[in-house]
Amino acid sequence: MKQTLILASSSEYRRQLLQKLQIPFTSIAPKIDESALPDEKPHETALRLAQEKAKKIGTEYPHALIIGCDQVATLDGEQLGKPLNHQNATKQLQLMRGREVTFHSALCLYNASTGNMQAQVVPYLVRFRQLTDEQIESYLSKEQPYQCAGSAKSEGLGIALMDRMIGDDPNALIGLPLIKLISMLLNENVSVL
Repeated sequence: MKQTLILASSSEYRRQLLQKLQIPFTSIAPKIDESALPDEKPHETALRLAQEKAKKIGTEYPHALIIGCDQVATLDGEQLGKPLNHQNATKQLQLMRGREVTFHSALCLYNASTGNMQAQVVPYLVRFRQLTDEQIESYLSKEQPYQCAGSAKSEGLGIALMDRMIGDDPNALIGLPLIKLISMLLNENVSVL
């Protein structure tokens, strides 16, 4: 591969997912405002932020292929942000128990050299178990998922909170839809095989 591949993310879980493809890449955290815009739908927020992250890194690395990603969780159409602290995470998980949450995982592959941008949202549906307050407290004290949309890490102990998962790519739930990424890379003449 001639172009540098950059993952525009500081997430260790996204890095671990991308490592599965066994292609060289660098991770760089883009510094952008991740606030939703007024009247913006959750999937639109995720898509816009994934693109902004990729473009931001593209200004610094004009010859790179850049992967931007973002995830927004929704319950009954309402956006669930990162809880950031224990109290907010407790409220989120109490609200989500026994219900279905959609995780909108946006993926963008930006060729900074050509300006070509491929972007798509890959949804993933999770039904949460009917959790007790004690189970929620136990989970939060063990994993502290305060930087995760929806207050749960399916790649860790958070899987115990989930009753059922429905989607095309289980990697999308962790935040990097690899199946779609492989297709996008092929469109840029980058093969992982």
